Amino acid sequence: MSKQAGLDAIAGRPMAPEQAAVVAPMFKALGDPIRLRLMSMIASVPEMCVCDLTPAFDLSGPTISHHLKVLREAGLVDSERRGTWVWYRVRPEAFRRLGALLAISGDEGVA
Repeated sequence: MSKQAGLDAIAGRPMAPEQAAVVAPMFKALGDPIRLRLMSMIASVPEMCVCDLTPAFDLSGPTISHHLKVLREAGLVDSERRGTWVWYRVRPEAFRRLGALLAISGDEGVA
């Protein structure tokens, strides 16, 4: 059974309410296709400027900013303002937490 960041894999044993409260906002944030694409873009490089994210979508700047705020509030990304631009990077501990939660070893089965 995989265990990292204080979380047991879902297939290992039922999740405690406290664990669910920690990861549910992360999954909710990633449940939106725009935010999932944004997360993928940010995760593909060490850091990314919002100026490079916005042109990839047929959405207004404020809408992209809203989606990035949701990812930030869920604890999935960090941001840093540099002059007029904001730079985003993945929070590796959040990904490790989600990865550990979804891990399935050869001994565990999913019905």
